[in-house]
Amino acid sequence: MRADQLDKNEYFYGHKACAGCGGSLAVRAALKVLGERSIAVLPAGCMSAVGFNFPQLCFGNNAIISMFAGTASMLTGVEAGMRRRGYKDFHAVGLAGDGGTADIGIQALSGAIDRGDDILYICYDNEAYMNTGIQKSGLTPYGARTTTTPAGRNIRGNIRPKKNMFEIVAAHDIPYAATATVGYINDFIDKVEKASKIRGTKFIHVIAPCPTGWGIPVSDTIEVAREMADCGLWYLAEYENGKFTLDRDPGEFKSAEAHLRRQGRFKHLTDEDIDLIIKSRDEKWEKIRREWK
Repeated sequence: MRADQLDKNEYFYGHKACAGCGGSLAVRAALKVLGERSIAVLPAGCMSAVGFNFPQLCFGNNAIISMFAGTASMLTGVEAGMRRRGYKDFHAVGLAGDGGTADIGIQALSGAIDRGDDILYICYDNEAYMNTGIQKSGLTPYGARTTTTPAGRNIRGNIRPKKNMFEIVAAHDIPYAATATVGYINDFIDKVEKASKIRGTKFIHVIAPCPTGWGIPVSDTIEVAREMADCGLWYLAEYENGKFTLDRDPGEFKSAEAHLRRQGRFKHLTDEDIDLIIKSRDEKWEKIRREWK
């Protein structure tokens, strides 16, 4: 399915997201794939903050805010309640940020996968707790400057690598998991559509840049998101039937240094920092190309 083939109805509109918000684009596209018979669960985070503004609800389908840690557990209740009432043609979808997924929400997600609940969990990853002031999350990349990982003389931003949520989820032997980016929106749309037709727990991890937190112009969201995959700092892959599949190999990478230096959160990095990031990328891709093709 292409973006121009999506449902013409809008299920996420009139929201108060910042200009250029990658998360709002991911939510809008996902709900257009799933349609009006979807029930969305959103924890505390950017999309609940911009989508539920009394007296205005910015969802055209049913949507509810969960506790920060409870996206997946509330999805369990939604799915069980709808099934108990005899509904069959519906989708229970969670739309959670990186902190609500990789940090405070990981235990509920793990439990849902273990139970085999028939839900779809989408993590829109802007790589920090953006709506509360740009604090580090478990998915903040190495070297990124946030308010809790400032760049100084001795420590230059975040000193921890980005948590590998895709492989953590896959380690549960989940029926379906995938990575995506709003930079390649048709790939993301296809994966949401595919997940909607699979029974059991599904997980999609989509990169969704935040111009405010990343320090980029609001017009550059899609370009930067696409560039992140093209330079090898993100990969597009799937896990299904116990196997990893690489969906796109960019071949010769575009410049990771240029990609990093165009973002305000990485302006402080030294040449040695950049070299370390590229070395880590190359080691990861050597493993991916060897094992996932």
